[in-house]
Amino acid sequence: MNHLGEYQVIVIGAGHAGIEAAHAAAVLGAKTALFTISLDSIGNMPCNPSIGGTAKGTLVREVDALGGLMGLAADATYLQSRMLNRGKGPAVHSLRVQIDRKFYHMYMKKALEDTPGLAIHQAEVVGLEVENGRVKGVYTQLNGHYSADCVVLATGTNLGGKIFVGDAWYSSGPDGQHAATALTENLRALGLPLRRFKTGTPARVHRRSIDFSQLERQPGDPAEELQPFSFLTTQPMRNKVDCYIAYTNPEMHRIIQENIQRSPLYGGMIEGVGPRYCPSIEDKVMRFAEKERHPVFVEPCGENTQEMYLQGLSSSLPEDVQVAMYHAIRGFENLEIMRPAYAIEYDCVDPTSLEATLESKQIRGLYGAGQFNGTSGYEEAAAQGLLAGLNAARQALGKDQLILARHTSYLGTLVDDLVTKGVMDPYRMMTSRSEYRLTLRQDNADERLTPIGREYGLVDEERWERFEASRAIKERELDRLKREKVRLSQLKPLCEAAEVDPGQTAGTAETLLKRPGITYEMIAACIGRGEGVTPMIAGRIETEIKYAGYIARQQKAIREVQRHEATPIPEDFDYSALSGMTLEAREKLSRIRPKNLAQAGRVPGVSPADQGVLAVALLAARRQNEKEGNVPRGTSPEGENHD
Repeated sequence: MNHLGEYQVIVIGAGHAGIEAAHAAAVLGAKTALFTISLDSIGNMPCNPSIGGTAKGTLVREVDALGGLMGLAADATYLQSRMLNRGKGPAVHSLRVQIDRKFYHMYMKKALEDTPGLAIHQAEVVGLEVENGRVKGVYTQLNGHYSADCVVLATGTNLGGKIFVGDAWYSSGPDGQHAATALTENLRALGLPLRRFKTGTPARVHRRSIDFSQLERQPGDPAEELQPFSFLTTQPMRNKVDCYIAYTNPEMHRIIQENIQRSPLYGGMIEGVGPRYCPSIEDKVMRFAEKERHPVFVEPCGENTQEMYLQGLSSSLPEDVQVAMYHAIRGFENLEIMRPAYAIEYDCVDPTSLEATLESKQIRGLYGAGQFNGTSGYEEAAAQGLLAGLNAARQALGKDQLILARHTSYLGTLVDDLVTKGVMDPYRMMTSRSEYRLTLRQDNADERLTPIGREYGLVDEERWERFEASRAIKERELDRLKREKVRLSQLKPLCEAAEVDPGQTAGTAETLLKRPGITYEMIAACIGRGEGVTPMIAGRIETEIKYAGYIARQQKAIREVQRHEATPIPEDFDYSALSGMTLEAREKLSRIRPKNLAQAGRVPGVSPADQGVLAVALLAARRQNEKEGNVPRGTSPEGENHD
């Protein structure tokens, strides 16, 4: 082996997790290297060419608020923007944009190239150097050796990747990339608890072969309603393309049903567990036989390509069956397939083997991010990548690492779910996974996380100044709305036009804004818009006023959880001695080793009664330590959670 370099942090993989990990580590000042099988795959979108969506849009805003790249890249390369769930409450509003996938790759590649302190290598990593339970470096296929204090595994679906199309299969990563087979063998030999997952992607088809007159047009939001992902984006936004919706039908379903045994998923060739919330079309047809149709979202892959993506038609059926079933859809009768749909199996780790910092419990200095941790989705990957890269760098630099409690963010919720509960199938972030979703909205991600990003070294002066200015604008406007009176004579015409009842009494702007149907824009039409109030800030103000009572209740619940999070559990705590706890709870707690009482209560199989037994035992142990003089009386235990 030829020793070729020394780094503090090495990141393996340049997908969405690897990009954020490498960028975060380098920004923190660690000497960092990013290894990728191909420089042309940096920031690749092997599946849907989009960013955001329900819950995922909030993750993108959180990555941006912490100082990451994804939001800026999405704003610079989007083709169409839509705010989902506008008809529902603000807790589930989610931005989603269609992306030009080639431009996104180019943006991310340049962003990494322009990052000081970051080296980029095109090389396949085939093994880790581990000594005394600690990572020391990596080996490449070309007999290169690079030493490192910490390593981040962000391998995506390349790790042990295998492609399936009908009864044909071959070793491969996504989009024809090499599969990382040697690395997966090395990780297994090192004793990491690997498992096999599966995902899939639809066909890409030629635009000219689609009869758009037979499809439903799906335009983006009006220009005046467009919002960026990044809190730094200020340039005007406009939509460039339309998307469309087609529908499957009974004839297509019949074709699938008659050929279902030719699917490797049903024929037994695929061993990996597929995503529960993004099933293949054959899975949907078989599992939901009562449904006569399923939507198909027809989306462009870029502004300068004729490739179209068929969201909702992920499949592993043989190519001839794919042709027949696509042609059965109205508007697709002459469809030309450019890239057939396929399923891909890959290796990932059991995430309960990770700390909440995303560091491996078995190999110190080794971190995981993205699909390696058992998740699905670009946004989930990017968020984990940022956290893993930040913590790897801070460990290498001898600094405290960051643990985000679940009430701080969707990222905190995601990581807590992974390391505490584990996963049975690829994990996808959803609003329902958070018990604090009214406070974890996409519009306030900067208020929740930018101060943390600043404290931990990721947020630069420009972002911090922009954040402080935005926060000051909001506070000034909230104060003004408390003082300004609104005349009903001014408000009534606006309410009548919107078919909203203004009520019978006048009042302050804040009081009127609490009434159903009355919006900030209506109030602003009466008393003027506050200086500097953007649509995003206006939406945040409206939400905070209308939902003040609910938010206060949620904050009270969060304070109760924080009390339990401030009760640490010693690393060597003996659960087997707790006879009042169920055997299942003792076994799971012994394996997962939660850091605090709150996390212990979220471990599957641990009941509230079990948590109560543990709380009593911890209190007794603490009092005994105080009696023996091991813990100063009155000192509150310091947890690592960032509250």
